[in-house]
Amino acid sequence: MFTKNKIIFFFTMILGTFITISSYSWLSMWIGLEINLLSIIPLFNNHNNKYPAESIMKYFIVQAFASTMILFSICFFNTNNLMINSNWYNTSLSLMLNSAIFMKMGAAPFHFWVPEVTSGLTWNNILILLTWQKIAPMIMLSFNIKTPITLTLIIIISTIISGIQGMNQTNLKKIMAYSSINHTSWMISAMMMSTEIWLFYFLIYSLISSSIILMFKKFNIFSITQLAMILTSNKTLKFTFFLNFLSLGGLPPFLGFFPKWTTIYYLIENKFYFTSSLLIIFTLITLFFYLRLTFSAFSLSSKENLIIFFKYKSYLYISMNILSLMNLFSIMYSYSFL
Repeated sequence: MFTKNKIIFFFTMILGTFITISSYSWLSMWIGLEINLLSIIPLFNNHNNKYPAESIMKYFIVQAFASTMILFSICFFNTNNLMINSNWYNTSLSLMLNSAIFMKMGAAPFHFWVPEVTSGLTWNNILILLTWQKIAPMIMLSFNIKTPITLTLIIIISTIISGIQGMNQTNLKKIMAYSSINHTSWMISAMMMSTEIWLFYFLIYSLISSSIILMFKKFNIFSITQLAMILTSNKTLKFTFFLNFLSLGGLPPFLGFFPKWTTIYYLIENKFYFTSSLLIIFTLITLFFYLRLTFSAFSLSSKENLIIFFKYKSYLYISMNILSLMNLFSIMYSYSFL
């Protein structure tokens, strides 16, 4: 429930992101990141639950450390322009800046805080953390792509760690966190090719994640064992809702397949064969634990609760599910005219 204070902090959080993505200097970007950080901390707070306090502290410490690294890199970049002219020096500072940006967005091996923070937040805050909070670091990364080898290494580590560690989880919050790390590797790959491809990928990922997380919030679901008990009286909505997991994993012919298809195409065009192969292989592993979530909906015989939780038709959820599933055909049809 949004209070007046939280509405103010919500708009200042958006303002901080806009300052970062519209700035022409690194210092202005850092200021936008700090405004965003100081605004999102009160949004994460929840007086009815003690767990967000721990998540807020972890998130603040990690983000403050990353911001310090960014400010340190910016100061030495200015010193380098005035005094020092060395390729090794430039590469080291660029690597330090990129490491801080990766820590901001939660890419592996700087991902250690993402599952721990998400496990203590509400679903609304998780949606903000996994979608909106990636915009500013991604835009900063697009201005500092000087070492493709480092980015390739981060992509490989992110997709491997998210695929392996996501298999061992039963908590849906941590599953969505590792899913976000996997999609972060895809978004970095798209960013290496083009900013437009990254934006396209990010919009589709945000749409699918929103439809899934809002449904989790609707039924107050936190574990895999609870999934079998939802939407038992509305089989059509249950089936379309669980298809969103397959779309999130990039399985054709759903909407989530198209941005991955585009990213793989441009990776192969630029001769990133090994990177694209690893992305495909470990995305199949993430598809495995997505399928594990959908067994209760796709199996012919399953245990169901006799209590009906869903007594009315919610056109908002139905339209979101249809939008996130069936838009692939319209996109392919529009691309045929380009």
